Amino acid sequence: MLAPILGTFLAMQAPCAPDAMRLLSDASVRASRFDLPEAVESLRTAPTCERALVAAWYLQGLLDAGAAASVGGTAESLAPVRRAITVLEQLARNGSVSAEIARLLLHAAAAAAQTERDEMRLYLESASQMEFVQEAAGLAGAPIVGAMEMAGALWLQVDRYDEARRAYEEAERRHGATHRITLGVARTSARLGDSASACARYRRLLDGWGSSDMERPEIVEAHAYLARPEYGPRAAP
Repeated sequence: MLAPILGTFLAMQAPCAPDAMRLLSDASVRASRFDLPEAVESLRTAPTCERALVAAWYLQGLLDAGAAASVGGTAESLAPVRRAITVLEQLARNGSVSAEIARLLLHAAAAAAQTERDEMRLYLESASQMEFVQEAAGLAGAPIVGAMEMAGALWLQVDRYDEARRAYEEAERRHGATHRITLGVARTSARLGDSASACARYRRLLDGWGSSDMERPEIVEAHAYLARPEYGPRAAP
């Protein structure tokens, strides 16, 4: 579990030190390659600053929410998510808009773990609108995993595939075709029966992946989908 943050708020007033920025960049790269646990590990040792704190608690909360969803979103399983929400609320009260966006997204993830779609939608809409305003002003939204990408992931989680694909496509429009977003569009397209789009997105993922980490479940998934006879020869590893 991440260390308590009591006594860190004064340190947040200063810009992030170069070491913190390097670790934030490293965490972003790891997350883009589907490794949120290692992204969190990168942030554990980051010097104290607002961006690092928000990112660390937010990403840990996403991991905890995913674990909670796997057991039906019980109150006990969601306790770590509630703790992260409380910390982010404190950071938001100290002026961090990124923390407020992250807090809303963790509320949405907690609602998704309990398949509370209406509640989830309200939190996602609030977070997305707030992030849109921030980014329009040249300011940061949610760290590393943005609001629209999270909307896509959560709608996919609760089996609302049309909404998931729209969210992922909007995330792509705002932030570009990252590996995570490309995979999200591929998965939602596959579930919607749009095999042409799914095939194209899985191929794009593999084309941009490189030759390392070929045993990642997401990469194995892409190869398995493209191995279907209707898609022609399998993409080379």
